[in-house]
Amino acid sequence: MLKHLCPCCSRHCYLEQPNCERGAEYAKTGVIPPRTHKPDGKYDGKKSSKHKRRYHTLDQDNKLIWNIRDMGQVIVSLAEGKASQSRILILLNEVETITQSELTEHLDVQPGSASEVIGKLESAGLITRTPSEKDRRTSDIRLTEAGKIKAVEATEQRKERHTEMFSCLSEEDKADLLMLLEKVNHEWRRRYGERSKE
Repeated sequence: MLKHLCPCCSRHCYLEQPNCERGAEYAKTGVIPPRTHKPDGKYDGKKSSKHKRRYHTLDQDNKLIWNIRDMGQVIVSLAEGKASQSRILILLNEVETITQSELTEHLDVQPGSASEVIGKLESAGLITRTPSEKDRRTSDIRLTEAGKIKAVEATEQRKERHTEMFSCLSEEDKADLLMLLEKVNHEWRRRYGERSKE
């Protein structure tokens, strides 16, 4: 497993300087430590006994919703944030060049949030910004050679994380699950698509 970026949370710090106890433990052991209970009610990877008891009283439809919701919380806790350094590096490695305004729009974040992360990446020598020839009001962003190396590492980390997330399923199980999820997703978009945008 690549060990340059920490996969323990959405910050994806460099392992040489982890910013949390889980990251420090992962840097020593190479094993992602379990989440601990948080008093603020945020997702911690555990279910209380009350939660489990309530789950067993639900009908099948509600159990499906319950599981989808819980899985969504896990995905959010493991994924790169909208404007995380890892996500930007991965995207730049795919498109090679993008304007700052296009990047902000693609990330679906406020321009200030994107500018802050872009500034940090530039200071770290991972990207360059040059005035755009198409639109002088914005900049073209490209990876440096060091940025390309970090982008490949971040892509590999993401790939390993996604493989790990479905490691409990066989290839046949995954194909069946994908077919069912696509069927439900298609129907939900058809039925609730407009309502979900409100």
